[in-house]
Amino acid sequence: MFKAILVNKDDQGYRAQLGEVDEASLPEGEVKVKVLYSTLNYKDGLAITGKGPVVRSFPMVPGIDFSGQVIESSSPDFKAGDLVLLNGWGVGEGHWGGLAQQARVKADWLIPLPKGFTPRQALAIGTAGYTAMLCIMALQKHGLKPSDGEVLVTGAAGGVGSFAITLLSKLGFTVVASTGRLGEADYLKKLGATEVIDRASLSAPGKPLAKERWAAVVDSVGSYTLANACAQTKSDGAVAACGLAQGMDFPSTVAPFILRGITLYGINSVTMSRATRIAAYEQLSKLVDVKTLDEISHEIGLEESLKYAAELMAGNVRGRIIVDVNK
Repeated sequence: MFKAILVNKDDQGYRAQLGEVDEASLPEGEVKVKVLYSTLNYKDGLAITGKGPVVRSFPMVPGIDFSGQVIESSSPDFKAGDLVLLNGWGVGEGHWGGLAQQARVKADWLIPLPKGFTPRQALAIGTAGYTAMLCIMALQKHGLKPSDGEVLVTGAAGGVGSFAITLLSKLGFTVVASTGRLGEADYLKKLGATEVIDRASLSAPGKPLAKERWAAVVDSVGSYTLANACAQTKSDGAVAACGLAQGMDFPSTVAPFILRGITLYGINSVTMSRATRIAAYEQLSKLVDVKTLDEISHEIGLEESLKYAAELMAGNVRGRIIVDVNK
């Protein structure tokens, strides 16, 4: 038996609670893992609170990422004792995830724990930091250089935003942070933002084309914010979109794309190849100061994730929440 957060939907309604689970109930997979750490991400908040239809089967263990140690494996890629990391692949949505003391998953979904990081540090980065890195890799592939101008980061006080600011700053870019929590301005500037703007300037309906300002954008918000960010991006600039905190709609026009030639990159952090995942963490290992991880993250126990999920959905959480599933 092991402890897990279980999400159920039945005649009693939708609910999430801490429970005891039999190992025999674990889903199929080549690798069984003793989970050490998971995190709370936006999808996990939706899954636990029921505010979004992300859970595709019940009962479900949420948690879209985890680090842990292999208990047993039928795959030649991993053996008992190996430290491993998982991001995405539908865990916590259609396959039991990381908010539990054990998990069983497909070997292809795992990568070895990245060199230079402990299991806890890898989850302080987690899916949010990994997604931010994928956004920046897309901008790098586009050819973006610090001399091109300011880079806008929306949803700046969240996990993806916090990491995007840190990573872009380390790479020499001038970063402008957009947030609805202006009280976090000192925190955002400590991470590397040179300016903090109110998200209200981006979150309402705007013009199809606005004054050019941004050389590039990392957006985790979607909806009007993404539309306005595109409308303000410089000619031949790029926007990396990875989230939908404001909404999944995109109330824009083709104007920024056909009149200014901007590029909109959609960032899929869920089903990337193992090679791309490893490459992202190799860059992260070079760019992330482990001391910064303490600024961006804080740790809670497994049962506390129920309370913090509600806080996350209310927009009251800064940075990353690490879940010690054995605490």
